[in-house]
Parts: sequence; C-alpha cells; structure tokens
Amino acid sequence: MRIVIFARFKISMRLLLLVSFLFCFAFAKAQTYEVGLFAGGSNIIGDVGSTQFIDPVDLTVGGIFKWNRSDRHSFRASLIFSNMVGDDNDSDDISRDLRGYKYNYNLIEASVGIEYNFWEWELYTGKPQIVPYIYTGITGFQYEGFRLDQASNQLVEDDTDRGLAIPFILGVKYNIAPKLVLGLEAGVRYTFTDNLDGSNNEDFENVRFGNINNNDWYVFSGVTLTYAFGRKPCYCNF
Repeated sequence: MRIVIFARFKISMRLLLLVSFLFCFAFAKAQTYEVGLFAGGSNIIGDVGSTQFIDPVDLTVGGIFKWNRSDRHSFRASLIFSNMVGDDNDSDDISRDLRGYKYNYNLIEASVGIEYNFWEWELYTGKPQIVPYIYTGITGFQYEGFRLDQASNQLVEDDTDRGLAIPFILGVKYNIAPKLVLGLEAGVRYTFTDNLDGSNNEDFENVRFGNINNNDWYVFSGVTLTYAFGRKPCYCNF
C-alpha cells in the first residue's frame, strides 16, 4: 500500500514540475502572472481532536503561483508548510475529552490545478474588483505518521508517510492596488488515508480506533497576497 501511495506522490510531484515549466514558458511570452504568499491556520477532520470543520489552530505558510489564462480561470500551483495539531481536550465530544489523545507534527503540501472565477477578473482595468472563486486539482503531501501505543495508551510518532488528496477551495479576492491582490480562502482536502490522526495505522491493525470506514480531511484557511506582473495578456481560447 505504501508503495502505491509513494508512486502516486511521485506522479503529483511530476505534475507540479510540469506546471512550473508551463509558468516559465508563459513568462517568456510575457503573459500575466501572479506570485505571492499564503498564511493562515490548519486543522484535521478526523477521529482525534476538535469536531469543528474549520478550526485553524496552528500556523500554515506557503507560496502560490498563478498563470491567468483568461479572465475566468487560472492555472495555479502552490507549496505549503503546516504544523498539524490535534487534542481531544479541545473537543466538545465528552468521550474524546475523557480519552485525551493528541498529536503534533509537520506536513508539507504541493498542489496544482485550476482556479475558476465566478465572473470576469480583469487586473488591467485600473478599477477595484472583488471576485469569488473556487479551486480544485490534485495535491500530494508528506507528513509524520502516528500510531496508538498500547503500553502508554497515547499516540506516538511512527514513520514518515505520503499521500494524495483532492482540494476543494472557496475564496474571494480583491485588488487592493493595481498589481496587488488580497485573497481570503478556506479549503478542505479529501485524502486517501484514514491515518492523519494516528487512528488507523495499517501496520498496527490491532490498535485501530474511531471510524475506520471514513478517510480523513484536512483544512487550510487564511489569506493570500499576490503580486501581478507581465504585459496585458492576449487570452487564448482555453
């Protein structure tokens, strides 16, 4: 299973490199780019910790690149680092609170995909614009695995693991200056693993707990600040 996950992760990295190449080609043709930062918080929707769907409890930072292919869509790539924290004592579920499991580890995410604007996004009109958007694509991530230790009845660190996820991001952006764009977004990532919280380590089946029939999700929510550059593009029909 880990071989399959690693192979999928390598494929996602190749996709990221391909999109990066496309960005470089676009720059050579003086197409419109946006480059900037993401900062916010993270949380996991799983079997340990808070039961809130959006609960940004720890720092998440990264970089974002966009190639505006039309006034309605952009190709987008990002690389994001996050500290993932979960603590049963933060849950409203009394059974979790009494159990007292917790984890704290680092996760790195690389993602490529398409950002779609709900209406036209024209950076070169010189007018203020506010536009909602959605983003989806493919995400590869690496994280520090956990498992339940029977002796201590606590979660302990295990091997580093990798996985794939499908992102679903909803946001809104506003050009605060002619070439500066401020965005606010929240995005869930549906993963193909149930062990982001240490509840379903496949190498330790005898200590599984929680709902082992549902995969975990993780959420990044925060702000983006990007700088737009390049000549006013002549958009192609794709």
